[in-house]
Amino acid sequence: MDIVERFLKYVSFETTSDADSETCPSSPKELELGRFLAEEMEAIGLENARIDGDGYVYGQLPASPGCEGLPVIGLIAHMDTSDGASGANIKPRILHYEGGDIALSDTVTIDEKTFGCLKNYAGQDLIVTDGTTLLGADDKAGIAEILTAMEYLIAHPEIRHGKIAVGITPDEEIGRGADRFDIKGFGADWAYTVDGGTLGELEYENFNAASAAVTVHGVNVHPGSAKNKMKNSMLIAMEYVSLLPADQRPEHTEGYEGFIHLMGIEGMETKTDMAFIIRDHDMEKFTQKKIVMRAAADYINTKYGEGTLDLDIRDSYFNMKQYIEPVMHVVDRAKKAFADAGVTPIIQPIRGGTDGSHLSENGLPCPNLSTGGENFHGEREFVSIQAMNKMVEVLVNLVKAE
Repeated sequence: MDIVERFLKYVSFETTSDADSETCPSSPKELELGRFLAEEMEAIGLENARIDGDGYVYGQLPASPGCEGLPVIGLIAHMDTSDGASGANIKPRILHYEGGDIALSDTVTIDEKTFGCLKNYAGQDLIVTDGTTLLGADDKAGIAEILTAMEYLIAHPEIRHGKIAVGITPDEEIGRGADRFDIKGFGADWAYTVDGGTLGELEYENFNAASAAVTVHGVNVHPGSAKNKMKNSMLIAMEYVSLLPADQRPEHTEGYEGFIHLMGIEGMETKTDMAFIIRDHDMEKFTQKKIVMRAAADYINTKYGEGTLDLDIRDSYFNMKQYIEPVMHVVDRAKKAFADAGVTPIIQPIRGGTDGSHLSENGLPCPNLSTGGENFHGEREFVSIQAMNKMVEVLVNLVKAE
């Protein structure tokens, strides 16, 4: 298969991960793609291709003769997709883009004004959705690029390289992708997640991250006799949100600016639940955001009575920068791989996280590389075929013996 056939096959699998599930993988449909990928790895010639009981897929490309002593480099992508839009019955189409807005359906358009990245793709062939689902380039484009690069190396034995470890994870989108990753069995000295966006992205900084669950307990009384008795949990929840800094919401931040983000709210008079995420690259500012949320909770409990508001904050992952800086040669190698492919590296912080943040923390340095996709997690997601092919070249450069 060429890279387009490969990618289109992968997106035909529905692999939306489920944060409410306690299984691994969180969705049994991820296992279907995982089994297919293990079979494909074996078919193209990777050794020890397998899927484990948790849905992680592994394979290895042996070192070229005489290169057995070189470091083992890992390449990692994830198979699940976000629940930000439907991942079922994806109907991708390929179009040659020459500029202007792209009408995906009668009601959904990728317009140049809002999505300024479009101007960079004039003259390229794009894979887009029909406007009803996401595409799945995050991160099935990364999988397609890795396996196409492996197939290319197998077909070109004259390209010398050390041993290459390939890993495909489930459940990255719900923050669990690295939880059961077999770092020891993977056997890499360092690795790269191929899970970024615009061609050229090279990232080794990400947010420190936490989740916060808020439950507000109210008292319901018939509204006709509620004076001085009712405590409406929904209104108290809204008051709690109003105590948090408005300028630290994601819609007002960029670059290194962190945020406190209300992701969901559900309530009645007697009980309201809210889900937040907390993000910041700077550990001191990250800690301060948690302090602010706790102080607001204390205020509510002082005003309305102890136990009115329960706040549970749990750390999710931490900035990989501290683990990458001691081994910056892995970043320098990626810079060179991009440059040798004629791509200018775009070094920037990730306003999110990847499997690489957990893996780096657990001893496997793992910067993140681009895939060539844009507008992830929504119906306006697309990926450039030219960018995917260029990433194959970058990955081949990345693992070449120096």
